[in-house]
Amino acid sequence: MPDDKPTEKIKRVMGFDFGTKRMGVAMGQRLTQQAQGISCINAKDGKPNWEQLDALVEEWQPDGFVVGLPFNMDGSESDMSRRANKFSKRLHGRYGLPSYTIDERLTTFEAKHIARQQGHKGHYKSDPVDELAAQFILETWLSEFPLSEQSQNQ
Repeated sequence: MPDDKPTEKIKRVMGFDFGTKRMGVAMGQRLTQQAQGISCINAKDGKPNWEQLDALVEEWQPDGFVVGLPFNMDGSESDMSRRANKFSKRLHGRYGLPSYTIDERLTTFEAKHIARQQGHKGHYKSDPVDELAAQFILETWLSEFPLSEQSQNQ
């Protein structure tokens, strides 16, 4: 597993909103510090549909991964944050790329709020907001770890 701070080689990053039934996926660039939701993949008990994920990794060619850790509101570790951390380690092991984690408290709440403002009817099982939550998670990480000016000029 990598250190907390990514190297300058990590430019294109795939982010995840971890879930036990589905996972939101986003892709972002450290140069622009922008991300976009790209997909929602199925999961069974926190284990992703690896075929779906393999196809996304092949298509988007990330340099690394970011997984949101759903801590409790008091900052303590939750069962879900332990499971999300395990998923991050599996990503690293499967793809041989660095995988980072970041506190993702309230990202799903924020995604639902934004979706409601845009007319979402509140049927999150049939119309999930996981991609948007993954985007928020990744944007937070990208803002904390931008590329240095020297790397941007290379």
